[in-house]
Amino acid sequence: MRAVLALGALVLAVSGCSSSPTEPVSDSTPSPSSSATAIETTDPPDPGPRPRVGECHLLSFGQAVNVVGSTEPVTCKRKHTAQTYFVGRLELETKAGHVRRVDSRAAQEQARSTCSARLARHLGRTPRELRLTMARSVWFTPPPKRAEAGADWFRCDVVVVAGPRRLLTLPRATKGLGDAPAVAMCATAPPGTPAFRRVGCAAKHAWKAVSSVDIPGKKLPPRTAVADRMDGPCGDAARADAADPLDFTWSQESPTQEQWDAGQRYGICWVPA
Repeated sequence: MRAVLALGALVLAVSGCSSSPTEPVSDSTPSPSSSATAIETTDPPDPGPRPRVGECHLLSFGQAVNVVGSTEPVTCKRKHTAQTYFVGRLELETKAGHVRRVDSRAAQEQARSTCSARLARHLGRTPRELRLTMARSVWFTPPPKRAEAGADWFRCDVVVVAGPRRLLTLPRATKGLGDAPAVAMCATAPPGTPAFRRVGCAAKHAWKAVSSVDIPGKKLPPRTAVADRMDGPCGDAARADAADPLDFTWSQESPTQEQWDAGQRYGICWVPA
């Protein structure tokens, strides 16, 4: 789930005219013209409110992946699908003295990396444990008009995917939520089959994710190479999870090219639930 804005200026306009005689004037001449100065001002552009940690938002799946713009917070006592766990300031000034747009690649990478790094701590999981959950970080930067007015924040929200293009309704507080069954990653069928759908483990499911395997390299290796690398670790994870260490089965899911390009450099081991 990804993301994507220069500084406004105060406009002051001064206008007026004046006339002042330099010679005495006779009684027959008109009286001196008066002097007048008119000042017009315009209000500075409004950068809008800065997000706050703990705010809740009712986002659709489409809004969560849009990551550009502003959504009004809702009270956390009501239905919501996202909660802000960190607010940061974008580093928009370059070493050369230029000002980046908030939709620049550098600004968006700052938001992405910061939000991703802080999610595991917020949910009370390790980064490796977080791989086996449906929790995701999404980030927002200011809409264009507010960015032009000087808004330079980025906002990190936690969402939990409940199923295809659906977000889970969250509790009032999400800190430490990472071990909840609704957040754990399960599936309706083995990976690679037509019926495979990723769901939270609180929903009806037939398989569960139990481990992940790192895949090294800058490019995604061939599928057979990935399968060979995952085979041993997934078998060990399945054996450890099984009631009978001599009777167990597992399936493994390697990353797609799209997932690899998005930063997922690991595969997932699955066992029957």
